Amino acid sequence: MGIPTLISTSTASDASEVDITSGIDSTYDEYMFVLTDINPADVQSDFGFQVNASGQSGFNETITSTAFGAYHREDADSTALGYQTGQDQAQGTGYQQIMGNLGADTDECGGCILHLFNPSSTTYVKHFHSRAAWCNDDDPNYSWQMCVAGYINTTAAIDEISFKHSSGNFDGVIQMYGIS
Repeated sequence: MGIPTLISTSTASDASEVDITSGIDSTYDEYMFVLTDINPADVQSDFGFQVNASGQSGFNETITSTAFGAYHREDADSTALGYQTGQDQAQGTGYQQIMGNLGADTDECGGCILHLFNPSSTTYVKHFHSRAAWCNDDDPNYSWQMCVAGYINTTAAIDEISFKHSSGNFDGVIQMYGIS
């Protein structure tokens, strides 16, 4: 990995979504988004992202992805590692889930690092991967880690990204870095 350069910081305070509509351009071949203290207002909410191709609107680009995760229950009663059915997309246009079933308590926030590769290319599709950790809303709570990877199936340049929960508002910080 190269050297990260901070481009922007977005702080969500009871926000429905965070849209980053500037700063993604041909300056860098890789962009990294660091999500910190993501905490939804609604319990059992999924958190994800979607992008826009240059000149487009609606955050509905076609995504193909895969996901696997691991969890450990707070009382140590159960653990698991495996493919996460329902978190992947097969040519879907919805928001790509990167954290799921988050709790709304202060000890149930999540964090994630998402990498987006070569978004300004007009020759190739755009690859991404993420790694997230959070505490979900079950009794007792589970500590989760999920890895998601895939591609945005367009050769048009990507210049906007949106983050939001499947329901309700959220708090958190989203930093965008360029990697040189």
